[in-house]
Formats: sequence, structure tokens, C-alpha cells
Amino acid sequence: MTELTQEEKQILLNAIRDVQDFPKEGIVFKDITTLLNDKKAFNLLMNHLEKRYKEYNLDYVAGIDSRGFIFGAALADRLNIGFVPVRKKGKLPSTTVCEKYELEYGFDEVEIHLDAFHGKTDARVLLIDDLLATGGTANASAKLIKNVKADLVEACFLLNLTFLNGKQRVEQHTPVYTILDI
Repeated sequence: MTELTQEEKQILLNAIRDVQDFPKEGIVFKDITTLLNDKKAFNLLMNHLEKRYKEYNLDYVAGIDSRGFIFGAALADRLNIGFVPVRKKGKLPSTTVCEKYELEYGFDEVEIHLDAFHGKTDARVLLIDDLLATGGTANASAKLIKNVKADLVEACFLLNLTFLNGKQRVEQHTPVYTILDI
């Protein structure tokens, strides 16, 4: 299994901007837009993901709304497989399956099309997003994929905020691969 060197991880980390007090005071937001417009860092990341997942015999990459769409669609293209968006409730136009999850203050929902995997009950799927924090959205997304009888092979995240323990929550449903643990 391919792993990044410490030097390669540092290139990725250096390409991510910290924004203090966003979206509210006391939060340090990890802004990946600076990684996306750094061609060396983005290419390093996508080459790594392609090498890691090319032998997984995947049928689809499912990306979580919205930054997971960027990495997921690019990776699906490189692997020559389909891409499936996991969206916030009310954003998909056809028949969907929803999964509710708890937020700090309230609930939210994510959904996918009922036929996202073309009715293939053993479709091999990789779930991807940019950031794993508490694991609420990722956990709900993993449940959605399993609810439509697809085979969730792994969940992949560029950043894992280890102090929030989201990885342990998602690992209840699937193996988790994180590139940068912060």
C-alpha cells in the first residue's frame, strides 16, 4: 500500500492555509483552496490517490458535498470509473435516500439518488472528502452507501482533526484512510 513520505505530507500541509476565527471565533479553518491552486501539491495528492486506489477494483467514487466533489470527481476520472455525489438534503432532483445525523445544535441530512450505483448491489465504492472532524457527515454518508446495498470499501480524507475523534466513529462502518492527521 502506498504511503506518502513525511516530506510529501509537508508539501500538502504547507499548501493548506489556516484562517483564524472562521466561521466563528476560536475556530482555525483549514482552507484547501490554496492546495487546489498549487499545481505541484494538487498533482502530488491526486497521483498518490490514484496509485493507492488503482488496485482496489472500484466501481465508483462517492464525494461528500461539497469539497469531496473536487477530489472525488478528479479521482474517478483518473481511475476511469463513475462519480456519485453525496449531497445535502434537497439538492438532488430524482428519488433519493436520506440519512439524518446530529450536529452540535440540531440535525442535518445527506442524501444520494436511489439509483446512484445503477442498482448494482455489490458496487465497490470509495467515499472521499477533504476533512474529517466529528465524523457526523461522513458517518451518515457511509450509512447511505450501505443502505443502497453497495460495498463501501474505504473512506478517505485529506485532513483528519484527531482531537475530535471522527475517525473512530466512521471506522464503525468502514476502514478509514487519512492522509494528514492534525
